Amino acid sequence: MTTPLAAKIARDYGTPAAVIDMDRVERNIARIQAACDAAGVANRPHIKTHKSPLLAKLQIAAGARGITCQKLGEAEVMADAGVDDILISYNLIGEVKMARLGALQAKANMTVAADNSVVVAGLPQAAAASGRPLSVVVECDTGRKRAGVETPAEAIALAREIGASKGLLFGGFMLYPTETGWTEAQKFFDEALAGVRAHGLDAAMVSTGGTPNLKNVGKLKGATEHRPGTYIYNDRMQVAAGVASWDDCALTIYSTVVSRAGAERGILDAGSKTLTSDTGGGLDGHGLILEHPEAKIARFAEEHGFLDLARSNTRPNVGDVVRIVPNHVCVVVNMMDEVVMVRGDEIIGTLPVAARGKLR
Repeated sequence: MTTPLAAKIARDYGTPAAVIDMDRVERNIARIQAACDAAGVANRPHIKTHKSPLLAKLQIAAGARGITCQKLGEAEVMADAGVDDILISYNLIGEVKMARLGALQAKANMTVAADNSVVVAGLPQAAAASGRPLSVVVECDTGRKRAGVETPAEAIALAREIGASKGLLFGGFMLYPTETGWTEAQKFFDEALAGVRAHGLDAAMVSTGGTPNLKNVGKLKGATEHRPGTYIYNDRMQVAAGVASWDDCALTIYSTVVSRAGAERGILDAGSKTLTSDTGGGLDGHGLILEHPEAKIARFAEEHGFLDLARSNTRPNVGDVVRIVPNHVCVVVNMMDEVVMVRGDEIIGTLPVAARGKLR
């Protein structure tokens, strides 16, 4: 059955449409800010989830210490909107990016991450272009096996290299421990910190992440801040991780059932170009349909979501508009030009996804 709000959205905007419940957004912002405050660490939210200066400013107004961006393009959008304290948590390489980083550093307080000497060697160019020192944190891998130096000795050596580079300041350490690896992260950090202090350096910033680790926020002794991102909207992955409930999921995709060619199957107008093929590390299907939770979005074509209704006690009809909680909301948002904002049953406007597609 289509709700009155779903009917309004389908009529005014068409489907598929990304819809955010601003009451839930604001509640999520307040809840996680309070959790960081209680843990004694600053909140530096990652804007890769929402990509919106308006929402970043809501997070800052609630108490966040600046923001985290993954790419220069995101940071440029945020700085142009007046956000002044930005961490780019990603290795930046190349003269073009150094010129852009220098321009950013000239108008906003920037910190960047590095995990190798090639990155560090290029950063003085950005510092020189900005006319002031650039803060650099060493990214450390403590078990996730993504980016980051793998040993405390490497972290110490890279910190010393940063400290000896003209125009660069060693800012501290950035970590993204696994959800169960905080004891190992503590050992890594303690050894790295002792090592840099032995060489006359210190770590003003010790940054941990992300939303799945909110249950661990503050557990790293010496941490100064945490970088959660997905919490502002939440998704099936965060519910599965135990850091959010369905009532905390602030973004849903409104999608129309366009075919019921068989008793146990159907087609949604939301395919891989809307919901993404990310299974969220083993989730069953590609999203939760709130009106039919036993139904399974089994597979995709680009514009077709294939419904498996075999286990569903209730089955939608052609023309029904359903609400879907995505598996991985960050990827979904990046495919949208705008999201529709609602409060209760009222549509209050649209919000541009201003940093959409800023992958460089």
